[in-house]
Amino acid sequence: MIFENLDTLPASYGACRKQPCKHRRHRSNMMLNPLNLKHLNRLDTLDADVVTLNLEDAIAPSRKKEALHNIALFLSHLEKSRSRIVVRVNPIDEGGAEEIAFLNDFGFDAIRVAKVRHRDEIEKALSLLSEEKELHISLETAEAFRDLAYWGDIDSRFTVANLGILDLLTSLNLPQSLLHPDNPTIRYILSKFLVDARTAGLFAFGFMFQDYRDTETYTKWCRFLKRMGFEGTACMGPKQVQIANEVFATDRKAVERAAHIKKRFEEESARGNHGFMDEKYGFIDEPIYKDALLTLQHSAI
Repeated sequence: MIFENLDTLPASYGACRKQPCKHRRHRSNMMLNPLNLKHLNRLDTLDADVVTLNLEDAIAPSRKKEALHNIALFLSHLEKSRSRIVVRVNPIDEGGAEEIAFLNDFGFDAIRVAKVRHRDEIEKALSLLSEEKELHISLETAEAFRDLAYWGDIDSRFTVANLGILDLLTSLNLPQSLLHPDNPTIRYILSKFLVDARTAGLFAFGFMFQDYRDTETYTKWCRFLKRMGFEGTACMGPKQVQIANEVFATDRKAVERAAHIKKRFEEESARGNHGFMDEKYGFIDEPIYKDALLTLQHSAI
């Protein structure tokens, strides 16, 4: 807990500046409403790999300044956190630019810009953002869905795309009732988003499942996303965080297989042999070896 008593909060900002989070895990990304002080007060103890403090659509316009102040106050007294802390600001020309400028000197890991449509919005956000912080986006518009694959050359600080599937469906003039894993349009949207994000060199987070009480369906979605190739997804509350952390956990058998393939290929490669039969895993060649390296790289995050 950051403060022992929420009834006697400090009147001024503190001097703490949380150090950048060392881990790079992205299994769970929990959205948190900064108007809920009890939730903010647990920023140092949450189990989510990423916590996103939301200034955008969950906050009424009349309370956005209050939410921004709450974020600044709690961050300025936060000494450490095992979660990567992200602040989701409003669209860049609808208050987001001012929010980034205000927050720059506080300790957190990344800014996430909502409702991005064009690359110049990303470039503007980066021009405002402190050099040590990352930039994430919410992909919620038809324009961003069309162009994401071409945004990989913008800046190395641009690292993550989050799928806001409900807003995206609206932007595409499609009903939200389509949202079912058996729907071919939904499968196409998820596949295109994932592949385009990877093409651009970005991590791709799965979408938010709104009914936090329906843990069974959420678990099915997490497993479906993992089978597609996603490595993490959005969460609403601690129960979803626990499920996402379990579903997207490192597969130890896959890591053991990858370590064996790496060792065997490098041994055979030293003899000039890049294709051979292995008694344990069958034929191994360079593409199999590269996939093993990818598995080991992800397991070390």
